[in-house]
Amino acid sequence: MIDIYKWLLIIWVIMSWLVSFNVINTHNQFVGTVMNFLYRITEPALRPIRRIVPDLGGIDISPLILLLLVQALQILFNDSIVPLLYGY
Repeated sequence: MIDIYKWLLIIWVIMSWLVSFNVINTHNQFVGTVMNFLYRITEPALRPIRRIVPDLGGIDISPLILLLLVQALQILFNDSIVPLLYGY
C-alpha cells in the first residue's frame, strides 16, 4: 500500500511538471481526471508540510519531504512492527 502511494506521489510530481512546462494540457479530459485524482490523493498529506516548509524560490520541496517521511515510516514498520506481529 505504501509503495502504491509513493508511486502516486511521484506520478503527481512528474505530471505537475509536465503541466507547468505546457507539455500536457489539463483541458484534456483524461489528463484533467488523472490530475484531479492525484491531487485528491496527495494534497491532504502535502498541505501540512507546505505550511511548515518555506517556498524555496518557487520550488516546492514538500513532495520530496513527504516521500522521505513515507519511506521512513515504511522502514520503521518493516523493521519494528512486522517482527513484533510475527514474533521474529
